[in-house]
Amino acid sequence: MVASTDPRRPPPLAVAAFTGGDDVPSARFRVRQYVPSLLAAGIEVSEFPSRTGAYPPRERARRAVWAVRNLSWRLVDLARARGASLSLLQREFVSTTVTLEPLTQHPRVLDVDDAIWVYGGEGFARRLARLCDLVVCGNGFLAEQFARWHGRVEVLPTAVDTGRFRPGPALRHEDPPVIGWTGTASTLSYLHAIEQPLGEVLRRNPRATLRVVCDRPPDLPSLRGRVAFVRWSPEVEVRSIQDMTVGLMPLDDSVAARGKCSLKMLLYMACGVPVVVSPIGANRDVLSRGEVGFGALSADDWVDALDLILRAPERAREIGARGRAVVEEHFSVQALAPRLATLLRGVAG
Repeated sequence: MVASTDPRRPPPLAVAAFTGGDDVPSARFRVRQYVPSLLAAGIEVSEFPSRTGAYPPRERARRAVWAVRNLSWRLVDLARARGASLSLLQREFVSTTVTLEPLTQHPRVLDVDDAIWVYGGEGFARRLARLCDLVVCGNGFLAEQFARWHGRVEVLPTAVDTGRFRPGPALRHEDPPVIGWTGTASTLSYLHAIEQPLGEVLRRNPRATLRVVCDRPPDLPSLRGRVAFVRWSPEVEVRSIQDMTVGLMPLDDSVAARGKCSLKMLLYMACGVPVVVSPIGANRDVLSRGEVGFGALSADDWVDALDLILRAPERAREIGARGRAVVEEHFSVQALAPRLATLLRGVAG
């Protein structure tokens, strides 16, 4: 990169971002979509996604081979990243342990959007944090935990590219209602937990369907015939949300759930879709921004909120429009990129 001759412009900053993989949500939403905005601010991000995936295979016999391959590729990445101004780490290279992270370019920023200590214990998470000069957390709950281990912790919510995730054509009265859920297979258990209230809503609304956008079909035997499965891909993810009538984000009240950063909820809202969510962790904080949807704790809450939205299309449109406005103001790439740029420059010195 050619250095700027404008004395008012800060010198260019080269960031080596080590992410969990091409399709990992944290890589896509907390690093990759910022690249153009950061480049305009004089920060050049080179991403090094994991070639073997962020998580080990389920079969224990294959995990040792996976780890060796992962670390071999990471050694190549480390050589390619030599000369960077700083390193951005998204979680650990090998799940639940610290390995080659100390070999990355100093200073380091750790970006966290999940309660990673739940899976491997506090020891590795604490050690990973202490290797870094700054920890950036996706919500306040994560920040509270990491502040126990590190003296410099900042909150940066997960952002949405509102130019890409935007409302589609207005739904017509004759269009069958669509109750939607999108996410990875690892979070399907949250959807399975509200199978009974979803069944009641579908019984009351015979034209409605449940759309599940995921890398694996859900296991919802009592809803057979009422579920439309859409296999997730970058090409269909926006379109599959835009014509939802309402978006779901159920959670349980666990440490892992409180570590979630409301990405599903924000994607629905960016597309002008009203939401019904568990008011847990960051979801509660987003709900507090305005009437963007409803919080549901009990089975009756889920039934009442979903039934209301399906039966009141005009109100649903108004709620969806408010949700879109909240995302644009508080959770868009345009709103959050300047703060990320400031945090990165502050670490680089």
